[in-house]
Amino acid sequence: MSERNVIRSIMVETPSKPGNLGRVATAIGSVGGDIGDIVTVQIGPFTTMRDITVHCENEEQLHAVIDAIQGLGGGIRVRTVSDDVLRAHEGGKIHMKSKMDIRSLADLRRVYTPGVANVCRVIQEEPEKARIYTSIGNTVAIVTDGTAILGLGDIGPVAGMPVMEGKAALFDRFAGISGVPILLNTKDPDEIVRTVKTISPGFGGILLEDIGSPHCFEVEDRLKEELDIPVMHDDQHGTAVVTLAAVISACRCAGVDLKEAVVGQVGLGAAGLAICRMFLAYGVQRVHGVDLNEDAKKRLAAYGGEPLDSLEELMQTCDIVISTTGVPGLIKPEMIREGQVILALSNPKPEIEPEDALKAGAGFAADGRSVNNVLGFPGIFRGVLNAGAKRITHEMLVAAAEAIANCTRDGELVPHPLNPKVHREVARAVEEVAGHGL
Repeated sequence: MSERNVIRSIMVETPSKPGNLGRVATAIGSVGGDIGDIVTVQIGPFTTMRDITVHCENEEQLHAVIDAIQGLGGGIRVRTVSDDVLRAHEGGKIHMKSKMDIRSLADLRRVYTPGVANVCRVIQEEPEKARIYTSIGNTVAIVTDGTAILGLGDIGPVAGMPVMEGKAALFDRFAGISGVPILLNTKDPDEIVRTVKTISPGFGGILLEDIGSPHCFEVEDRLKEELDIPVMHDDQHGTAVVTLAAVISACRCAGVDLKEAVVGQVGLGAAGLAICRMFLAYGVQRVHGVDLNEDAKKRLAAYGGEPLDSLEELMQTCDIVISTTGVPGLIKPEMIREGQVILALSNPKPEIEPEDALKAGAGFAADGRSVNNVLGFPGIFRGVLNAGAKRITHEMLVAAAEAIANCTRDGELVPHPLNPKVHREVARAVEEVAGHGL
C-alpha cells in the first residue's frame, strides 16, 4: 500500500503555556495533515521548541499546514521546515560489510589466498555445502524492474532503489538476512526471467518487488517453476498475508466466522488477486471479486474465485469486503450492510472512511494505514531459509498470517511492525510448515 508522499519536520516555537501544542495539532489536522512524531527539543521559561513530523499528500497541503500554524498567532511560530527523509537517504541506507576482522597475514591467508582454495574445492565436490561455507544460504535478491514503485507507478528501477534499500535494511533488522537490490533495465518478462535465472546461483531466495501487473504474474510463475530456490512477489503475497492476518483479527473482534463468511475483493490487480487466493487457501468457501478488467476476472475464476459484475452486487452479497483500488470514496455509505466487515486498504485515502462505514452499520471497519508488508516478508524468508525449502507455498503463507494474527492484541488490527516477537513467530510458523514438506 502506498504512503503519503510528502513528509517534513516542522520546528514550531510556542509560548510555554498549556494548550498551545493542542492548538498546533488542531491547525495541522484542520487542513488534512497527519502528525507523526513530536519531539520536544527545548523547554525555556517563556517558549518551547518542538520538532513535529507532518505527513501530507502533496506540497500544496504542506504549504497549507505551514500557513495554518503561522496563522494561529499568539506567539506561535514556524522556525524551520526540513526534509529529514531525504537527509536519511544520503549515501544510501545499506552497505556490504565483512564479518571478519582482517588484521594479520594469517587472517588474510584464511580469508583469501591461499586458504580459500581449500573451501572452493570442498564446494566443488559437494555443492550443497555452499550453504554452510558461503553467504548464499542467507542472501536474498530483491529484484525490481521499476514498473510499480509504491503508489508512484512506472518510475524506473533506479528511482525505485530507495525502496529496495529499505527492504534490504528491514531484512537485516528483523531477520538477519542479507538483502541485495537488483535493478533490471528491462520490462520484458522473458528477459527478466532469463536474468534472474542467470544470477540465481548467488542467492538463497528471490524477492520480486514493485513489478507491475499483469507481467508480474508470468514472471513469478515462471521463476517458481524454473528455479529450485524460494521465490515470492511481495506486492502479491506479502500484502495478502498481512491482509489475511488483519481480517482474522477483524473477524474475532466482530464475532464473524471467517471460513463460513462470504468474502468480497474490490480490485483484482496484483494484490487483489493474491488476497483472493490467500482466502481460498485459508479455507474460505466463497470468494467474490470485481474489477473493470475482464482478464483479471478470468484469472480470479481460474484460481477458484467467483467474479461478479458490479460493486453493488458484491456489497449486497459479501459479509467481508476488502478493497485495494486506489479510488477514494468508491464505496458509498448506502452500500454498507448491517454487520459487514469493511477493510478499505487504499492509501492515503481509503475507498470509504472507517468512521463513515461504522456509522452506516458496519460491524468493523478499518483503512490501510496499519497493513504493512514488513510484518510478513522478513519472517517468511527467514523461515524458508532456515528450513532449506525450495519454494514458498500457500500453506506457509497462511501459517505466517495466523502467526501475525496471534500476535495481535485485542482491539488492534495487526501488531506493531517493529515488534521483534512478530518476526520470530512468523519465521517459526513458516519453518515448521516448510519442514513438514521436506
